[in-house]
Amino acid sequence: MSVTLFNLIIQIVAGVLGGYAAGAALKSFTFGTIGNAIVGAIGGAVGGQLLQGLVPTLASAAGNSDWGALVGQVVGGGIGGAILTIVAGVTKWIVVPPKST
Repeated sequence: MSVTLFNLIIQIVAGVLGGYAAGAALKSFTFGTIGNAIVGAIGGAVGGQLLQGLVPTLASAAGNSDWGALVGQVVGGGIGGAILTIVAGVTKWIVVPPKST
């Protein structure tokens, strides 16, 4: 498995976890379990790739035993997944406000 693919898998898994955490923390802006996972995975991949572009040492996280770079991949993917889940949830809430009971 190539280093780039391994990095992407790490970022996607971390993004899913970040999406779950964001959805659990902000119940008003959640998409449900599957929706948070999908949005979080996309955010993790995009956020992780952006961070990898800004900090090139993260690109070699899987190529050697640099734990700091591997943790950077996880953090970048998790934060990217959480941020995209929150932004998408707020956007959904603005476009389709929740019904008052």
